Amino acid sequence: VQLQAYGGGLVQPGGSLRLSCAVSGFTSSPYRMGWYRQAPGKQRELVAYIIRGGSTEYADSVKGRCTISRDNAKNTVYLQMNSLKPEDTAIYYCNTRARSYTEDYWGKGTLVTVSS
Repeated sequence: VQLQAYGGGLVQPGGSLRLSCAVSGFTSSPYRMGWYRQAPGKQRELVAYIIRGGSTEYADSVKGRCTISRDNAKNTVYLQMNSLKPEDTAIYYCNTRARSYTEDYWGKGTLVTVSS
């Protein structure tokens, strides 16, 4: 299983970024796809995930500013981030799980830096 993330970069406070992650190696669309992040000196934390049927879960810190979506035909998950803040600066990791009870797979991470 491979996860390839795209879209990180440098953005000013208040700006927007769209992350995408393409998952390959599954024979069918994975049960769960999502994003975690890890800021310097902090533990990795959930940003958002989306279940195959469309249910979503967001961290309180990004609710109202981020939208997660997926394209099941392409096994790709997207994270639209708006109104970015300096505290959103982190390495963002794509995550997926084939079934609700199976192991997690992780991408290598993409750096998002919010700074003026």
